[in-house]
Amino acid sequence: MKKAFTDDVFAVVDLETTGTQRNQGDHIIQFGCAIIKKRKVVKTYSFLINPHREIPQAVENLTHISNEDVAQAHDFSYYAPKIRKILENTIFVAHNVNFDLPFLNYELVNAGLEPLTGKAVDTVELAQIAFPTFPSYKLRDLTARLRIKHLNPHRADSDALVTAKLLLKAIKKLENLPQATLNTLTSLSKGLLRDTDYIFYEIGQVARQTKRPLPKDLVQVKHLILKKQNIAPRRNDVASPGSFPQSDDEKKELFKKNLRFRRGQVSLINRLHDFVYSDSDNSLVVEAPNGSGKTFSYLMAYAYELYSGRKLVVATPTKVLQEQILKQEIPQLLRVTHLDLDAQIVKSSSHYLDLDGFYNSLYQTDNPIQQTLILQMGILIWLTETETGELDELQLTNYQAPLFAAIEHPGDARIGTAFAEYDFWNLARSRQEQADILITNHAYLANHYMDSIWGQNPFLVVDEAHRFVENVASSRNDSLQFESFWGMCSHLRNLLFYAEDSAKARFGNNLEFKLILDKLEKDTNDLIHSINKIQQALYDNRKFATSWEEKRQNAISLGFQGQDLFNNIGHFKHLLNLMQDNIEIVRQETNQLLFLLYHQQKNLLTSDDVLIRDLQEEIDQLDYYSEQNYLLLDQLSDPKKLDHEGFVLEISNEDDPLSTNLTWLTLDPEEEVKQLYHYFDKKLFISATLAEQDDFSYTIKNLYLDPKKTLTYRAKPSFKVEKHLKVYALSDNNAPEDPNSPEYETFISNLLTQIKDYKHVLVLFTNLDVIRDVFSRLSENSNALKDYEILAQGLTGSNEKIAKRFGIAEKAILLGANSFWEGIDFKHNGVDLAIVTRLPFESPDQPEVKLRTECLKKQVGADKIFEVDTLPRAILRFRQGCGRLIRNERDHGVFVVLDQRVWNKSYGEQFLSGLPVSAKKVSKQQLLNVLRNSKQNE
Repeated sequence: MKKAFTDDVFAVVDLETTGTQRNQGDHIIQFGCAIIKKRKVVKTYSFLINPHREIPQAVENLTHISNEDVAQAHDFSYYAPKIRKILENTIFVAHNVNFDLPFLNYELVNAGLEPLTGKAVDTVELAQIAFPTFPSYKLRDLTARLRIKHLNPHRADSDALVTAKLLLKAIKKLENLPQATLNTLTSLSKGLLRDTDYIFYEIGQVARQTKRPLPKDLVQVKHLILKKQNIAPRRNDVASPGSFPQSDDEKKELFKKNLRFRRGQVSLINRLHDFVYSDSDNSLVVEAPNGSGKTFSYLMAYAYELYSGRKLVVATPTKVLQEQILKQEIPQLLRVTHLDLDAQIVKSSSHYLDLDGFYNSLYQTDNPIQQTLILQMGILIWLTETETGELDELQLTNYQAPLFAAIEHPGDARIGTAFAEYDFWNLARSRQEQADILITNHAYLANHYMDSIWGQNPFLVVDEAHRFVENVASSRNDSLQFESFWGMCSHLRNLLFYAEDSAKARFGNNLEFKLILDKLEKDTNDLIHSINKIQQALYDNRKFATSWEEKRQNAISLGFQGQDLFNNIGHFKHLLNLMQDNIEIVRQETNQLLFLLYHQQKNLLTSDDVLIRDLQEEIDQLDYYSEQNYLLLDQLSDPKKLDHEGFVLEISNEDDPLSTNLTWLTLDPEEEVKQLYHYFDKKLFISATLAEQDDFSYTIKNLYLDPKKTLTYRAKPSFKVEKHLKVYALSDNNAPEDPNSPEYETFISNLLTQIKDYKHVLVLFTNLDVIRDVFSRLSENSNALKDYEILAQGLTGSNEKIAKRFGIAEKAILLGANSFWEGIDFKHNGVDLAIVTRLPFESPDQPEVKLRTECLKKQVGADKIFEVDTLPRAILRFRQGCGRLIRNERDHGVFVVLDQRVWNKSYGEQFLSGLPVSAKKVSKQQLLNVLRNSKQNE
């Protein structure tokens, strides 16, 4: 059978240029092209071109094309006729076609030739659709993932060749799709860039010429093709209940060929087993260093007891750790023990695709935005591959796209809908009910600990336990974003009265509509006024704030004790109840309007479908703000809650009361945490950083455990850490000592430019403003770090995007604060150099810190706060920063401390003594030698 595109000629083009502004003097410095005929690369072209202007240093760093390289080359006018002839009667292809094609046409026209007007295809969009679960669509990352050899990234000839190979791989992937999926893709593809839709059209046309049966592992429901789901747990055919291997010899026999027998890990397994099987002990706190095999150890210790019908619940802080336990640790457990156990991840319904919602989104009448269209097309392909329907598989860094509001599963039991039998969320719940081990995250457990899914009297392991209480508290935090609320109400008024195609413009002459619209005009206005009255009342109390933090661009953040902010509770409850009444009135009247629109749907225009959907979304928003308002009223109705809550006013414009928003924080979640503990048995709290030397008292207090009923244990490393980790701490009178000085920022920037052969460098700060300044200095000196991708928190994307780029990049330097000390996971690469710019004491100006401090004053007194809270928190975070380096015995790393307070302050020794190896005192020159040479430290 004839394949698609056998008669087409593709010209896959890549340009290197002096910059992106063709209208401001930027020019092409290299033209690369790969010609595809009969679906094979048959010829390549490469021309170096003299731009008659200097090549910027950043471009030279990227492309390795220097001014000397092009000095003797011809300019573009010389090559223009040849390039025009090469590209004539071809389909133009580029990775980001909307850059390469307009730039090339601009140069062709300037050379006196006609612009290219043939078909043009974009491989970025093709890759995003064909490979929807890839973490990145940069050309270099795609070629690595698809195993396409890429010899010279960012050189036009090499980039053009690998883009051609990428195009062919995408075509092959697409033409193997089921016909129904291809049909829907072709229908949607009309909204893609340029003529990218031609790829889908042609593949679909050829596929229809042959009847292809649907593969047995797929099923068609309406127009969607889904991978068949495995509902029953995957059981081990050779499994038996077995009994715990008591002796070393028994363990060695089990471990044979699967796991190295390590004395430290075996001791940990034995200690945990004794705890699980003891009659009385109910809580155990364990510090297990990185590389000690803690996850496997606790799984094995509990596994043999799960045949009694009780489940093991494992709570972790991150999705990455959950996936690691499910896909690496559990399979290893089953291989070693031959037990017949099933494990499932438990997460909120919003992580799952709602098939009904997604199907309906495909048939909306208005044209979706580009991001939505590409997501929809990628999801259609993903549905033929996914066994879970978990949206996390798409590896996006932002789930705020408009599409997700429609396709995230709401968590209800689907009965009677077209996709009820195949509903991902309900199938996941079924699997979870049958599972022996359930893996969830701290926040989900905190909010769902009474769920029947955990079974009767389940065991509990809290992994990364040092973060547990903080995550429980954060999961209970909430807010009322008044600014967004009245902005939403203004948008509703626009839909109803002021837009060109508003409800009033369309239906204002209809008496039924007019009556409702007249009411809504007044009542939406009343609602906005009631919101603004609350904002004004909160704004007026700013003088009672216990903390005041200045943000950028005239924004401020104010912290309050509950009794200070709501010093007249009756007045605030009156204002909130008034707003609640107004919400309900507007909601009812908007519903009445929708009811009339539904009943006239046969006579409505297509544009009215959009109005109906927009009004439905507005009602959903009203419901959300109504729920938040009830939560706030609940806080004000209970004096005890006010004692345990802190409140923060985020004012985006210090001079404008109507920019006031409210957040409430759980400062002391003791009651909630103890209630949670009541539902679980044999509670294990485990992490690499829970003790100061052998003292667990801070952790036990922080976890709200009873010291008399809590056991403790410190596991030993399974390898000699000193062979894997080196620690250097600066001590030099010639280096600036004050971490707050501008000289210190210059010092840090200069040090970073000396880094040579470390691949993944994590630089840890405590202040985002300092990150901004250091990033700016490094950008000005880009030549020194030309081989590194520089990533900076708050500047180069979201934390998730930065972490993803850091994990993918061949060489990267990440400037991070806050969660980068310990909360963000890097999936693919570890860290081989970590630099602490400043000891991680929390800023006392932060409202959250100030509020917690005020709460602690009442418990321990002001003079004890540094000793019992501030210092232990900083030491644990410092140790976590060091822990980013050595995750297992294959890792090697260097930990550098620039803050000289570790040597010249009384508390400095406590920081250094908490590290797994001794710190070496180094001068500035010795430190430079360390940064320039990683090999000497291995």
